[in-house]
Amino acid sequence: MAKKTPVKRAIVTPDKHFPLADKAAIKVLCKSIELVKPDIYIDLGDVGEWEGCSHWQWKKKKRPPLEYQLPFIEKDIVDVNKGMDIIDESLDKANVKTKYMIEGNHDDWMNRFTEEHPYLNYTFKNVVNLKERGYKFQPIGKYLKIGKLCFYHGHHFASVHHTRNHLMKLGANIMYGHHHDIQQCSVTHMDGVKSAWSIGCLKDMTTEQNAWLGGRQHNWSHAFAIVDFYEGGHFSVYVVMIIKGMTSLWGHFIDGNK
Repeated sequence: MAKKTPVKRAIVTPDKHFPLADKAAIKVLCKSIELVKPDIYIDLGDVGEWEGCSHWQWKKKKRPPLEYQLPFIEKDIVDVNKGMDIIDESLDKANVKTKYMIEGNHDDWMNRFTEEHPYLNYTFKNVVNLKERGYKFQPIGKYLKIGKLCFYHGHHFASVHHTRNHLMKLGANIMYGHHHDIQQCSVTHMDGVKSAWSIGCLKDMTTEQNAWLGGRQHNWSHAFAIVDFYEGGHFSVYVVMIIKGMTSLWGHFIDGNK
C-alpha cells in the first residue's frame, strides 16, 4: 500500500471578473484542477466585475433610480454565478472539499450597494451562495493564513514594486491578486526569509474587454498558483503561467482554446 503523502496541496486563483473572464484561461484552470486534484482551493477575490453596482460608472453623473439599476445588477449576479458554476464543477470532479473565498474590492461593491439599499440584502457572499457552495468566507481586508503563508485579495501597499512593499510593511509571507501582474520578491528578516507573490489574473485582456484602459499598455498576465504545504507550516510555490490560453503542467500540455 502506498504511503500517504504529508503534503497538502492548494490551487490559488486570482481575479476573474466574471463575465469578463478569459474563457481559454478558465478552461486551462479547470483542466488543471482536475489534473492536480488539490486538497484546498483558494479564490483571491474579484470573482466578479460587478459593473452594474460600480460607483465609478456614475462619476460626474446623477445616479438613476433603483428600478433602472436593478436589471443590470441582477444580470451581474446571474453571470458571476454561471462563472463560479464552471469552476465548482471541476472542483467537484476533483473531490475538493476545502474551499476559501477571499472577498475582493470589486466584490465589495455589492456590499456597498446593499448599505444603500439594505432591504435587498445583496451582499456579495449572499448573491454568490457561498454557504451553499461550501466556501469558507474571508471578508475584504482580512488575511487568511495557512501554515506560514498568508493570503488576501491585494490593494494595500501598492507601488511599482508592490511585492517588496508588502514584505517591508507586513514582514510575512504573502500571496495576493488585485494588481493583475506577476511579481515575486524575497527579503531576509532576523527570523528568516520571507517572500511575496502577486499571481496575475484570469480576466480577458483584449482591448474590447478593457476599453477603460484607453489603449494603454499594461503588464497583466494570466496565471494561477499551486502551493504545497509541508509539516511545520513550510510551503513551496509554483506559479503556472497561461500563455494564449495554453500551459504545460506536470508534463501535460493543456490547451484551453479547444
